[in-house]
Amino acid sequence: MDFTLHILGGFAALADPTVLGYMILGFLIGTFFGAVPGLTSVLAIALLLPITYSLDVVPALVMCASIFMSGMYAGSITATTINIPGAPSSMMTSIEGYALMKKGEGANALGHAALGSMIGGVIGSLLLICLTPVAAKLALLIQTPGKFSLILFALIVIVISQRNAIAKGFVATLLGIMIATIGIDVMQPIARFNFGTEVLVEGIDMMPLIIGTFAISEILFQVCENRNSLTVDKKVIDIPPIRRRDFFPTMAEIREIGVWTYLKSAIIGYFIGVLPGAGGSMAAFVSYAEAMRKSKNPDLYGKGSREGIAAAETANNSMCGGAFVPMLMFGIPGDPTTAIVLGVLIINGLQPGPRLLDTQIDLIAPMFASLLISALVLIPLTLYLLGPYFVKIVSIRKAVLYSCIAVVALVGSYVATYSPFQMMLALVFGVLAFFLRQQKYPTVTLLLGFILGPDLEQYLRRALSLNDGNPLTFITSPDSLFFLALTAVFFYFMVIRTPPNAKKA
Repeated sequence: MDFTLHILGGFAALADPTVLGYMILGFLIGTFFGAVPGLTSVLAIALLLPITYSLDVVPALVMCASIFMSGMYAGSITATTINIPGAPSSMMTSIEGYALMKKGEGANALGHAALGSMIGGVIGSLLLICLTPVAAKLALLIQTPGKFSLILFALIVIVISQRNAIAKGFVATLLGIMIATIGIDVMQPIARFNFGTEVLVEGIDMMPLIIGTFAISEILFQVCENRNSLTVDKKVIDIPPIRRRDFFPTMAEIREIGVWTYLKSAIIGYFIGVLPGAGGSMAAFVSYAEAMRKSKNPDLYGKGSREGIAAAETANNSMCGGAFVPMLMFGIPGDPTTAIVLGVLIINGLQPGPRLLDTQIDLIAPMFASLLISALVLIPLTLYLLGPYFVKIVSIRKAVLYSCIAVVALVGSYVATYSPFQMMLALVFGVLAFFLRQQKYPTVTLLLGFILGPDLEQYLRRALSLNDGNPLTFITSPDSLFFLALTAVFFYFMVIRTPPNAKKA
């Protein structure tokens, strides 16, 4: 009952004009970054992370949630109009949406993408609200050995989910863990790996790592990928005029897709979101494949299937709700965006864990409400009001866009701590992440290794110290044994039974 009252209080918090303004601003920012190819909601939150220092925690979290939802939805805009997914999770949408665009039905495809995003976002948010108290009670049952095995499970799943780059994902994760060991020991007040310099005694701050990995490296990567388009004025892409009424799907089309398709896709997306490191791309792909398997018209897939659009977009937006569960309960991000949101929590002094709902639910509830309202109200509203203009985002000159992002990233990394050293670290990590990406190393695993590494070490050492150094405690403890067995099951089905080189993105 208390939890329900706090959730209702979270919706009431959005009635504050300031908080509501930040939610709408975040939604528009997320829509812009999600719609521009090469930019993502991860980059948007990374750039806004320094701003959260000057905000109260409620507006900061509300804005992050709306960016997350809108960024996931907006990737379908350019995926449909020019066959370039604004976000990786929109790859399936680009297959069907662009096929409809070529038939002159692009607005209808965008309408189905928005409807699926709205349904998936609402169901995912409701599942998050309803199941979070249950998850919190289950989390309280996990003891120290089990916490170590849970984090180990998360890291292994994150690595093996990298498909053809498992070995490189392992190296990047290990590099992130190594970077996290710099500074004060997690168990004792002793400096380590500071190389005799005072500036490293406090360790590496999360801020320069996030900005460097997701902002600086992204700019460098996009500049190298699009170096010709930065200097040569290209002809603006010809997009036929779109009327607002063209966006509305007909009831006949919705009935043909079926309520069960929306519901099943949303459930698939939510539970894939709960898996650490899975993300919207996997949710969209699995749901798309399942919809095609059960479809009455499988021949339409690849040629402009509205059912395929609905399945993919419903799943990737429902994933947003699921991704918050491991982040809030265990401090384990469900995807790259929630990894950045975890940084916002930590910066504001909130410690993820099952006790968070007891001690800080009044701060977390508005974030839940923002996720739901963004899906239920802002997605259809912005599509109707601004849909015809969204497609023009692709005409922005990339040279101007990337220059502005670079300035914001560097200024943000300095303003966060007023430390030139932190700004230099952002550049260093940006260049490092850029070279890692060139060699196909998944940089998101580096960040997740950095975030989860200290807890992994802490629970390992604490469990061993409580059991006189006996490693058998990880097998004799039921919760630990469960997660170790779960790790083995995932490893078998994702690596041994289905070899990495046989997987398709």
